[in-house]
Amino acid sequence: MRTLWSHGEQRPAEVLAEEWGASFAFDVRLLPYDVRGSIAHARMLGATGIIQPTEADRIIAGLEEILREWEANPSAPITEYEDVHTYVEARLTEKIGETARKLHTARSRNDQVALDARLFVKDAVAGIQAALRQCQRVLVERAEELADVILPGYTHLQHAQPISLGHHMLAYFWMLERDFQRFSGARERADWMPLGAGALAGTTFPIDRQRVARELGFARVAPNSLDAVSDRDFVIEFVSAGALTMMHLSRLCEELILWTSREFGFVCLEDAFTTGSSMMPQKRNPDLAELIRGKSGRVYGDLVALLTLMKGLPLTYNKDMQEDKEALFDTADTVRGCLTVMAAMLRGARFQLDRLQAATRGDFSTATDLADYLVRQGLPFRDAHDVARRIVMDCLGQGRALEDLSLAELQSYSPLFGEDALAEVSPERSAARRTSEGGTAPERVRDQITLARETLGA
Repeated sequence: MRTLWSHGEQRPAEVLAEEWGASFAFDVRLLPYDVRGSIAHARMLGATGIIQPTEADRIIAGLEEILREWEANPSAPITEYEDVHTYVEARLTEKIGETARKLHTARSRNDQVALDARLFVKDAVAGIQAALRQCQRVLVERAEELADVILPGYTHLQHAQPISLGHHMLAYFWMLERDFQRFSGARERADWMPLGAGALAGTTFPIDRQRVARELGFARVAPNSLDAVSDRDFVIEFVSAGALTMMHLSRLCEELILWTSREFGFVCLEDAFTTGSSMMPQKRNPDLAELIRGKSGRVYGDLVALLTLMKGLPLTYNKDMQEDKEALFDTADTVRGCLTVMAAMLRGARFQLDRLQAATRGDFSTATDLADYLVRQGLPFRDAHDVARRIVMDCLGQGRALEDLSLAELQSYSPLFGEDALAEVSPERSAARRTSEGGTAPERVRDQITLARETLGA
């Protein structure tokens, strides 16, 4: 294996140790960021006179060629290098000779790897936020289509009150909006440029960190060299935002999985997002929703691994920190992929309107509306609640529904019930009357849609 410290033949134990400690297999993904950072560093070295401008130009030309080669064939099946930084330096030396060895002036791999990771996180946030917006747009489109469709709302997985299906869709819109904002915060805190911190204490060379930060698009320079090389909060925060996003996607998947069952029958997913059984020909399984639900645990694992990794490390850099990359990459890929699948799955989902309508009939979910009716007639809510409870208990004992009751029967429980009370048991009326701000009334749902579109900038 080629390392920065190789000297001649190696003993088997040394080979084993180097292979065990190598990271090239996964950190090669940082190559474009490593090259970009090196180009900015070389340009600064030339501009400040730390190396000759002609030497800087040769280094930059060689690095640009390495980047073009990688972009043409990013698979790069190379195994003899310790890490991506070693590979880039070795390739540069092959291309331009000894001048390549000047690139590492005023730089350590400690600040170099911190730079690469920050550049990666900034790009990964942009990709995930684009996927979040796409998923949010689909939720708004479905909410607009389904604003007038009523289904049971649940607490404790028991029928609670009728709600608009569009309102239900928008609940997930706002969850994803919080995720979007969390990723924005994570990007902001990744936007500190660490290069120039050196191994831990800065450098004796007259470097221009602000110049490098501007070229690489960083908002600011990390003010403390110790913190610059040892900080991985930005990685943990990124993965934490990803874990919360996966939790929200998992909750939505759980509902879709329940709703596709025969017991619910509320929705059918497109065949592309389901699979058949290897034994039972009648089954279509919501496998993609189940996979997203399962992958949430994978991202949680990434977060716990990173927190555990960092919790006992003294300042500054420790080799343990090499272990942050796989968790970071895994979270970036998993979250973005799951959002993409979710958007497509939701767009093609077919809601079964007859089953949704039937689900609110005879389920007593409008009992609160009867209590509210009595409150409007002047009865204290606790007394009105007791009247409605007795009506429900009697109906359950008789095998009847609220819709079956006559005015005379309602008045046997309270003379305050008038003829208009009969309409209170309608699920559609129940939802329509909940016009408080943020409520489930279809007109309020349309207000939400307007707000959601403004949030999306549409």
